[in-house]
Amino acid sequence: MTTETDLPPEILAIIRAALAEDIGPGDATTNSIVPTEAVMRGQIIAKQDGVIAGLDVAQAVYRMVDAQVDFRPQVQEGARVTNRAVLARVSGSTRGLLTAERTALNFLGRMSGIATLTRAFVEAVAGTKAVILDTRKTAPGLRLIDKLAVKRGGGQNHRIGLYDMLLIKDNHIDYAGSIPLAVKRARAGTAGLEIEVEARSLEDVREALAAGVERILLDNMTPESMAEAVSIRDQFAQAGHRVALLEASGNVTLETVRRIAETGVDYISVGALTHSAKVFDVSFDYIIPVGTNCAS
Repeated sequence: MTTETDLPPEILAIIRAALAEDIGPGDATTNSIVPTEAVMRGQIIAKQDGVIAGLDVAQAVYRMVDAQVDFRPQVQEGARVTNRAVLARVSGSTRGLLTAERTALNFLGRMSGIATLTRAFVEAVAGTKAVILDTRKTAPGLRLIDKLAVKRGGGQNHRIGLYDMLLIKDNHIDYAGSIPLAVKRARAGTAGLEIEVEARSLEDVREALAAGVERILLDNMTPESMAEAVSIRDQFAQAGHRVALLEASGNVTLETVRRIAETGVDYISVGALTHSAKVFDVSFDYIIPVGTNCAS
């Protein structure tokens, strides 16, 4: 199990911003009711079946509020749990636990919801070569959190942002005038970045293959067209061209993903993983230790 110190600085910054948003100048309710010396212990409980992600993020929330909080995970990241399972035991300052609670549960619930949905897609394509990818359809400011949850659920990340990969989409192609021209300009303007081209037709697939790009996005194609695109790609590879990876995208659901995977595509990107995942239901049950005076 990782600790908050193992999380990248970018994620720690997201956590700090979330706490600042919630606490502001101070927890007015808790600070007026709970004395500074009060202590408490409790446990985080799953209130549904699913896949858990974000225990280390929740731990970081508690520790940022009070570095002395004792946070002990009871399950592993990515574990499948059942309703009422104990996910973590937490003890420490009552003020710290009450103040950190909602932010910690918000992160844990969001990440576990994404991980649960991701795992369902991953299991739906089991036995095929297809890899489930996320997209940039994430909550503003929470992209790294959302994409970490996808990985914890068994999926893989597509590009993180606009800076780490070139994805030449339909508007870029239309502006440039053609796929070959768009690819030529992209190569001239960057170095070392992978190039992916969105294909709206099988002719687009052929043009992208001829341009030697690393990946082709099959946009809203039927499974039959995807299978034909795989065949075309394989023919180009046999003729000595670069072997481009094929990514299916567009309105992918749990009902359709298996059929898509069976066409032989390499990747399937699913925006729903991060924009439509239902928040996983978790709660914090408090247990006041015997003999602890929590009254003012």
